[in-house]
Amino acid sequence: MSSQLKVEIDSGIMVVTMNRPPANAIDTAFSYELHHAFKQLNDDDDLRAGIVVGEENQKRIFSAGWDLKAVARGDGRDEEKGFDLGPGGIGGLPEFFDLTKPVIAAVNGAAVGGGFELALGADIILASEEAYFALPEMQRGFLPDGGAIQKLHRRVPYNVAIDLMLTGRRLSAYEAKHWGLVRDVVPRERILEHAIEIAKDIASGAPLVAKALKEFMRATAHLSVEAAHEMSRLAWTGKSGLPHYERMLKSEDFDEGAVAFAEKRPAKFSGN
Repeated sequence: MSSQLKVEIDSGIMVVTMNRPPANAIDTAFSYELHHAFKQLNDDDDLRAGIVVGEENQKRIFSAGWDLKAVARGDGRDEEKGFDLGPGGIGGLPEFFDLTKPVIAAVNGAAVGGGFELALGADIILASEEAYFALPEMQRGFLPDGGAIQKLHRRVPYNVAIDLMLTGRRLSAYEAKHWGLVRDVVPRERILEHAIEIAKDIASGAPLVAKALKEFMRATAHLSVEAAHEMSRLAWTGKSGLPHYERMLKSEDFDEGAVAFAEKRPAKFSGN
């Protein structure tokens, strides 16, 4: 990794720290770097969860989103496909649909435009007390189509989502928590510590379950409750088309959970 990105691994948890002063703006090269880190998270069986955060020394910023100076220069522009955001979309995460490991966004400052969309690519969002979210793309002449128009109305009420996109107004950390977008609001100096605590809780569970959960929720997001239940029944017979779910049901860890409960001891999951 370059000096723009720091990747640290401890106890199965990967912490990805953005450090591209002054605002962690994302150009094509930085987007590729971020995706490379998330791909490492996905491919390494010893890794259980990831965290993305802004560098502590960059006060009041998580990410300012797509680098508009690079846009103005035409960097990454493709005549047929538009701008090259790299694999995984802006910041390497919002369109990484095959990512099976949980990711926590520790938003320790402003998450603007693509920075907000990067956070929307995570499974859990935490925010520092002074953090805020904003989508000013309409005022810049384009749509926030790196993840916001596709996801935001699925995470908060429709009227809130469209208001944020139409006006570009700031969504405070506390309002984001009110709408359920943010899990917790904590002091800035504690946000990474808190994210690691949550990641450890995730890592204590069966790794195949985390993969199965993300796979199932993605595959059934558009289905009715009845159809989603049918998908679960099909998994038990190996006919669901959900390989992680079906593998989980036949795994040693599936049996280990029940045996550990009966023996009144902590489960020892192996990922098999």
